[in-house]
Amino acid sequence: MGPLTSIYVTACVFLIMLWDNIQPTVENKITANYSGHLLSEVPKNISVHTHILDLSHNRISEISNLEFISLPDLQVLNLSHNLITELDFSVFVFNQELEYLDLSHNNIRKAYCQRLARLRHLDLSFNKFTILPICQEFGIMFHLEYLGLSAMMIRRSDFKYATHLQLNTVFLTLEDFSLYEPLSLTALNTRSLHIVFAANQNFSFSLLYDGMITSKNLKIVNLRYTLSHKYFPFPPSELPKKIKATDLTLETVDLEWTVILQIYLLVEYSPVEHLTVRNLIFRGPVVELAEYKFVSLLRSLGQLLSLRSSMKTLTLEHVQNKMYYFNQKILYRQFSEMNIDSLTIYDAFMPHMLCPKNPSSFKYLNFSRNALTDMLFQNCETLANLKLLILHRNRFESLSKVSLMTSQMKSLRYLDMSSNLLRNGGAEERCQWTDSLAELDLSSNQLTESVFECLPVNINKLDLQNNQIGSVPKGIAELKSLQELNLASNRLADLPGCQGFTGLEILNIERNLILTPSADFFGSCPSVKELQAGQNPFKCSCELQDFLHLERQSGRKLAGWPEEYVCKYPEDLSGTQLNDFHLSELACNTTLLLVTALLLTLVLVAVVAFLCICLDVPWYVRMLWQWTQTKRRAWHDSPEERETVLQFHAFISYSERDALWVKNELIPSLEKGEGSVQLCQHERNFIPGKSIVENIINCIEKSYKSIFVLSPNFVQSEWCHYELYFAHHKLFSENSNSLILILLEPIPSYVIPARYHKLKALMAKRTYLEWPKERSKRALFWANLRAAIGIKLPRSFETDEEHIDVMSTSNVTQLLIK
Repeated sequence: MGPLTSIYVTACVFLIMLWDNIQPTVENKITANYSGHLLSEVPKNISVHTHILDLSHNRISEISNLEFISLPDLQVLNLSHNLITELDFSVFVFNQELEYLDLSHNNIRKAYCQRLARLRHLDLSFNKFTILPICQEFGIMFHLEYLGLSAMMIRRSDFKYATHLQLNTVFLTLEDFSLYEPLSLTALNTRSLHIVFAANQNFSFSLLYDGMITSKNLKIVNLRYTLSHKYFPFPPSELPKKIKATDLTLETVDLEWTVILQIYLLVEYSPVEHLTVRNLIFRGPVVELAEYKFVSLLRSLGQLLSLRSSMKTLTLEHVQNKMYYFNQKILYRQFSEMNIDSLTIYDAFMPHMLCPKNPSSFKYLNFSRNALTDMLFQNCETLANLKLLILHRNRFESLSKVSLMTSQMKSLRYLDMSSNLLRNGGAEERCQWTDSLAELDLSSNQLTESVFECLPVNINKLDLQNNQIGSVPKGIAELKSLQELNLASNRLADLPGCQGFTGLEILNIERNLILTPSADFFGSCPSVKELQAGQNPFKCSCELQDFLHLERQSGRKLAGWPEEYVCKYPEDLSGTQLNDFHLSELACNTTLLLVTALLLTLVLVAVVAFLCICLDVPWYVRMLWQWTQTKRRAWHDSPEERETVLQFHAFISYSERDALWVKNELIPSLEKGEGSVQLCQHERNFIPGKSIVENIINCIEKSYKSIFVLSPNFVQSEWCHYELYFAHHKLFSENSNSLILILLEPIPSYVIPARYHKLKALMAKRTYLEWPKERSKRALFWANLRAAIGIKLPRSFETDEEHIDVMSTSNVTQLLIK
């Protein structure tokens, strides 16, 4: 490879990499993406018009203004997840359009400030700062909305330059945390505060208390406290009145149950409306809420008596219990008696929940991914306000018991029982659903078609997908209110009718076992507006044609058409979309096919009859067969005869009734005298032992010409017909002019049999010699005949007499034309 070629290849590779990394976005902003390229420094080939630059997940340890001075349009810069140890904001002094700067997840210990007037998002979290890196220049970043910080200690004075900033979010990462000066966070003015505490240290609860005072939305990660609850720092008595937070999220929590209760009591009598706890581990003894001394302490101070609970929602997700022996009823009672609207306990291995003793305020309960059984809320009359109940992925088995569970829930509108172990026992089990239930999810269970005998009569939306339903029984109780039915992923072999669902509007029957859907579906379901029937193993055959016609007339009611509708059988059509599958009307209409076959048979019979009666086709077929067999035998038996050599001037074909004229007139006149002609006559030249047909064929092939003596007697001779057929075959196979016709006597057309159509054609198209009755014309006749035969045989077959030309070539041509 030459130097020029190398340069060319290098340039091409560079352009390809540049195009991959720098491309316009939807908003016509140029993006340069170098994330995860293992870069140790900022690339020098970045387009000057770049608006968004991603250098995250590399190995960059230093940055300077020379690397960004050529990017005046830069608006977004991501340098997170690198190895930067020192930051000088003057690096970005020439990037006046910079609004988003992410330097999180580095090793920055020291920062030198510089005013970045347009900056809206600044993230310095997950670094190695000892104190918060808030310098004086931050105070004039009036557009700043998001501020991410990290530190090992927090002092109130650290926020003095940021107190007047109207921030939307402050994100603090406190790794290796050592000091917090109380009330420091209250200097911030932010709507949302997100704190990630050190994962291996005991949490400083002053951060929680001050955070609740500081912002409306508070999220704390890594709330861990391994000391005994006896050392738990009580919140200040005046704290509940100062709390601003309405949304509190605690993530990765590892606490004793009594500490959790203390936090809950604090939150319950505060403005907090939504409490979410994720990844919760609780330890220690479980005690009754009424037994806990914190309650009596606060009540004795009169703090709680003047406050009302604002709590509306409690969400517990991914809960682990490290206590092996405790009174579960205490725990369940504390949850069931909560005076809130919404309770979620998700993925907690919870085996039971008690029915509230008094009428409950619960409107929403979500106990998904637990170990609840059919015993839940049986004979429970205190959940009359409940509207939504989600019991996804538990251990329920009896559908009738589930129905009885809901019978006292007078307001229940939605019930999710998906991914359980539900079976229905059929007619012997009594089902009693609440009349208010409008939406029911029974998907991913073990239900069969008998489930239709145990359904709420007022249901609007029913999900039965991924069960074991093989059909929709007829004669079931009518579900007049049902508008949407999901039967996907079952065992149905056909589209169900709508006899029991007269108001059905949406039906999903995807992923079943439907080969050929019924074409009368929309006729029996006039209210259906959408049918989802894709991903079935369709058999592309005539039976499917009616369904395809139905699709064209349905007005786009088939959802997912045509992508989801593909042939499965037969194998040669597998993968073909149904809209590309076509069969003719004849192939699919049995009556039409039978009528067409009958007509074709009649036409064929008529044609065969015509050919047999009028044209004697069987005779010609027989002759062709005999000629083929004779040629084949000659080819195999007489290899020396494969190349035929002419031995005779002409072969004579005539009727035995005309033999007298042939022997007395024709043969003497041609074989004697000047220019004698060698003739082949059957009486003297046929070889004994061979068949007549074989002799005829051999004589015709060894003769230059074939002379046919035509008369009424000729057309009555079968053998003459053979000879004429084989001679005519030679005429076309060898493309030769070998036929000579002599009309001995006139032949009326009505005398010639129908099968002699070749003779009729020859007499109509070819010139023939007519035997003159006047003796004076016979000399010319013989001259013309000799001229027509005129050929010089190979020397070995010539006679002793010399060949004399009777007429000139021009005279012969004129005679033949005549």
